[in-house]
Amino acid sequence: MRLSLSCALLIVTLLLGACGSPLPRGTDGRATIPQGPRTVSGEAAEVVIYAMSLIDTGYRFGGKNPEAGLDCSGMVSYIFDRATGRRVQGSAADIARQGRPVARDQLQPGDLVFFNTMNRPFSHVGLYIGDGRFIHAPSTNGRVRIEDMNSRYFAQRYEAARTLLD
Repeated sequence: MRLSLSCALLIVTLLLGACGSPLPRGTDGRATIPQGPRTVSGEAAEVVIYAMSLIDTGYRFGGKNPEAGLDCSGMVSYIFDRATGRRVQGSAADIARQGRPVARDQLQPGDLVFFNTMNRPFSHVGLYIGDGRFIHAPSTNGRVRIEDMNSRYFAQRYEAARTLLD
């Protein structure tokens, strides 16, 4: 089933609003709303919606489908294949080489975020959903879930962001 762009954006907006967290603060202590020149496409909205549908899916090392379980790169590959028809393959590091760099302050829903979680570069990947949050398939507590990029653990391990979207 394909959603219309306006319907998909409405759903993403409502879902992200439900995940509300405090706005980032500027140096003067006032709330700031990050703005960037990139816009969220209908394709990005579909990617995020598809990712949200995988929440609570079990983890499995090397897993490439929800029925058997997913690992981080398998989750990203599965989402992009189903939501966009794009073939994305390989490890988190391989996927990082396939995308275009995105500055952290320019992140948009549908972008990929990479972390060093195993003492090697680009060892973990997740899908940015907005509001400083991302969806990933962690081996710890073994379920696809949403995390805050600014949590102590992930903030210290963040490496880069990439986009596979046009």
